[in-house]
Amino acid sequence: MTASPTFAQLVSLACHDLRTPLATASGFAHTLQRLDALEPPGDRYVQMIGMASAQMGDLLDLLGAAARVEAGRFEAQVVTADSRELADGAAAMLEPDRASVEGTGVEVRVDPKWVQVAIAAVAECVRRHGALDSVTLSVDGAEVSIGPVGEGVAEIAFGRELKDFGSAVATKLLETSGVALEEDGDRLVARLPQ
Repeated sequence: MTASPTFAQLVSLACHDLRTPLATASGFAHTLQRLDALEPPGDRYVQMIGMASAQMGDLLDLLGAAARVEAGRFEAQVVTADSRELADGAAAMLEPDRASVEGTGVEVRVDPKWVQVAIAAVAECVRRHGALDSVTLSVDGAEVSIGPVGEGVAEIAFGRELKDFGSAVATKLLETSGVALEEDGDRLVARLPQ
């Protein structure tokens, strides 16, 4: 007799199975955007469907990663990367003009994909829950700080107050990847291992 699947396994399976209909919706949205015949407001609706599909894909990625962390099956693919390039990549994952990057990086040892995803999720949480137009990612060697952090937003960003799924999962991913995320004044600082 086989054991019953765990909740984490069911979540992972659901994430995998949801990819097919999501890929269909996203593919048709991209196809419709390439057609010359779309006129307002249809062109904007198709653009919104494409953006929503991308957001759903990002959320499924985070949910799948959270399930792997919970099941003890998350394995970071650690390589050498530049902390400034990681911050630039995280900022690029957000909507245009939602984050700026400053400072100089150094070589760090992290899983670039998940560290960028996590920093982007925390930055978006800080921006959205702080009612900001944009945030700044400041790179100082192996530290990437995100700010400014409004009153009460750190509790949400750390997942202590569950109001932001992406950031709650991001903090778990950073912790699992050996990245310390701490509050420092009006900023959250990710200390990347070297």
